[in-house]
Amino acid sequence: MTLKLKPISPNAVPVALQKVERYRLLNEPWEAQSICEDILSVDPGNESALVQLVLAMTDQMGDGVSESEARQAVARLGNEYNRAYYAGIVSERSAKATLRQGHPGCQLIAADSLHDAMEWFEKAEALRPEGNDDAILRWNTCARMIMRYPALEPRPTEKYEEVLGE
Repeated sequence: MTLKLKPISPNAVPVALQKVERYRLLNEPWEAQSICEDILSVDPGNESALVQLVLAMTDQMGDGVSESEARQAVARLGNEYNRAYYAGIVSERSAKATLRQGHPGCQLIAADSLHDAMEWFEKAEALRPEGNDDAILRWNTCARMIMRYPALEPRPTEKYEEVLGE
């Protein structure tokens, strides 16, 4: 049996966006993601739906949604500030998902992701609209996480000297 998805009406988009937020608050990100995909099928450039899609996907990191999939959604954002800010969100949430999994070496991987997030948040800070300090708040959150857990310090960079033969 082949299923064909049913389209929603364009007039239903505002109410559907409210449902997305509600499902995310209820910790049901799969449902939120599904609704975002329905919205985007009738309104592909809907920035609010794209933002919510990224957030719903990052809510599922470590539970079936990859960082790569979330980055593909970020790339669809039309606003340069949003692309930088939500790229930071993807990296930050990837770090947290990596730590939750607890695999050997997870702290080094998470540290790299947190520092990547901080770089994205700095880019977003430079692009932010007046009065919007969200990127600074997220940067500070990442910094506090690193300060609280010293194992999240960046990897040391080793310098190698080239040995030349005579």
